[in-house]
Amino acid sequence: MASDHSSVVVPPKRVASDYPLIDSDPHLRRVFGYARPNDYAVAGAAASVSPIAFWVMERVSPSHVGRGGFSPVMRLATAIGFLGGLHVLYQRSCNRFYGFTENSREVEMDMREMVDKVKKGEPLYGTSGMSSYLQGVAARNSRYSGLFLHVLPWFNIVNHDQHGVDTAKYYQQAERELEAERLGRA
Repeated sequence: MASDHSSVVVPPKRVASDYPLIDSDPHLRRVFGYARPNDYAVAGAAASVSPIAFWVMERVSPSHVGRGGFSPVMRLATAIGFLGGLHVLYQRSCNRFYGFTENSREVEMDMREMVDKVKKGEPLYGTSGMSSYLQGVAARNSRYSGLFLHVLPWFNIVNHDQHGVDTAKYYQQAERELEAERLGRA
């Protein structure tokens, strides 16, 4: 007896949080797109710690490797700092998607983005060339992956419709807005 994998949907577990869940598996573009300016400032500060610390250590206790030895290590320290800054930025933005930190701005942005897509007749979370089964596999593998990012960098880069939220709210809001537009024109 062959099984039909296309109908397998594993609902995401709801995690208790103080703020509303926006998306349990946000796409990489949305995570960076919804990041706040202060996230970029904190990420920049975090990224600068590694090269500044290395420079200070070199000044306090010189390694005496000469000009050719300091530069490659300083470039490495800068690269490590840059990756650390990206990690901080991604984590702060993901925490808002998961509802772990205050996210009223992101809730409004999400509602506006999704309602606009409904009005245009576009799929909410984009289109994908993958089968629905593989989209489900991708969703299950990357759901809440931002919580384990410090151990295994894993991002959602797949468009799928399994995000742990009831999408009916977007359609209801779009209907209300379209009705208000019709009444306003009449």
